[in-house]
Amino acid sequence: MKQEAPYVNIERSIIKEYRKTIWRPFVKGLQEYEMIQDGDRVAVCISGGKDSMLLAKCLQQLKRQSDTKFELEFIVMDPGYQPENRKLIEENAALMNIPVRIFDSDIFDIVVDVDQSPCYLCARMRRGYLYSHAKELGCNKIALGHHFDDVIETILMGILYGGQINTMMPKLHSTNFSGMELIRPLYFVKEEDILAWRDSNHLHFLQCACQFTEQIAKERAAAGETVNGGDIVHTSKRQEMKELIARLRKNSPFIDANIMKSVENINLDACLGYVQKGVRHHFLETY
Repeated sequence: MKQEAPYVNIERSIIKEYRKTIWRPFVKGLQEYEMIQDGDRVAVCISGGKDSMLLAKCLQQLKRQSDTKFELEFIVMDPGYQPENRKLIEENAALMNIPVRIFDSDIFDIVVDVDQSPCYLCARMRRGYLYSHAKELGCNKIALGHHFDDVIETILMGILYGGQINTMMPKLHSTNFSGMELIRPLYFVKEEDILAWRDSNHLHFLQCACQFTEQIAKERAAAGETVNGGDIVHTSKRQEMKELIARLRKNSPFIDANIMKSVENINLDACLGYVQKGVRHHFLETY
């Protein structure tokens, strides 16, 4: 009897074992926010981590069974990975039957000497490279692997550290690349379910290939610090939010949903002010 390829079981687990926790929330996000339409050509941006790899498999499955006619390109930008990290991405892509296109950049070398906000600059540059390469491939959308926890962590960071109420939007028009759009199909998929899917399939993905945070991760590992079932995460404001939400969850199982609903149910009649299309408004304007 011919043995099935590993990717077959990986794909099957998404629509069977994790149908309720991954597949249905994935489809819900696509439908609720109208992320993919007929004729779209979507560049799936793969970093090598669990989220983007799952995103690639979900979109492959969707393409096979959806009535919507769209095309996929799976792109990996190498910003200067260590050879072992790049090799891991290539091996996982082959294992999971994801036909990736890898292109090189020198982003890590550019930001290594930046003192002010190197992470912000790196993220901006990576996004720009991805848009540019996706457009060269004829794509009109790029898909990123941000999930539900990324969204609610962003909401809390904005309130506690930014003094504003905003969120990570499910889709956005690019301001620098005409005709391009960003979508986040895992918008309703929770990180704990992605971790469960990864572990049940015995998969090992890139955790963080940033040259700056790799050293921090090594130091925390040496000190025996781990989070997320063994994933080492560098200290950051986002990690603070992750830990805060974990504590709040112990008191209420509805914390996740309520944080998300907070940006769906903003009552402008009870706001001191708000910003719309770059213009700041004050409640006294209509008092």
